[in-house]
Amino acid sequence: MTATHFDRFVAEALTADRETDTGLTPDELYGLYTSWSLINKTQPETPEALRAGLKALGIDPDKNELSMTGPAAADYILASAPSLI
Repeated sequence: MTATHFDRFVAEALTADRETDTGLTPDELYGLYTSWSLINKTQPETPEALRAGLKALGIDPDKNELSMTGPAAADYILASAPSLI
């Protein structure tokens, strides 16, 4: 996939505008990314490809101050904790 694919993911599903003590873990980032991919009807890339794509955008998947946002965040949270419904 092109960098544009990961640019869209970052723009639509991640935010640095919220206060957070810890950012998202690599597993959370990939889970959010797969939710975003499903919503956008695209085939998700591998975790390694996402990691490389994020690094190319200057985001460290292991140490960041990012939070989830948008429809993909809701989908990921509900899929991760169905008891919240």
